[in-house]
Amino acid sequence: MFFEERFFTTTMAKVSNKPNKRIKTEAVLKRIAENRYAKFQYEILETIEAGIELLGTEVKSIRNGNVNLRDGYCSFRDSEILLLNVHISPHKNAGSFFNHDPLRNKKLLLHKKEIIKLKSNTEKKGLTIIPLSIYLKGSWIKLTIGIGKGKKLHDKRQAEKQKDIKREIKTALKR
Repeated sequence: MFFEERFFTTTMAKVSNKPNKRIKTEAVLKRIAENRYAKFQYEILETIEAGIELLGTEVKSIRNGNVNLRDGYCSFRDSEILLLNVHISPHKNAGSFFNHDPLRNKKLLLHKKEIIKLKSNTEKKGLTIIPLSIYLKGSWIKLTIGIGKGKKLHDKRQAEKQKDIKREIKTALKR
């Protein structure tokens, strides 16, 4: 009888208050810069997340928020996509010899199929690829690029009218 009781009785497992290390926490997104002017100039049809090939001083400057996407655009060279005309300010604490060129061309990191799709869209349909925002995803610096079609003047006016109407409706509902 003693033998049976000892092996068939179970005790409850101790509940731990420690966080489980195996559960992955979702990456925190921290927006560094945004190209709001692009949303005014272009009708954005599709957005894609891409990585960027950067130098060490460029990474430090971007983490400090010293980046300007306003005049940036993307173009193709061989089978690569390059980010052109994006200004990343030189890092303050690095010497002039070790610093980077502010308007250096940066290679975008995308899959081959995505590059082919983007290239066909820009050549056939006359669309452009523009940087929309740059942000930190965990410890990685990511760029959101948009495939857009340039707006005409009357399209911009119509978009402004729609914004005004929505703004008036919101203020009327708040009363």
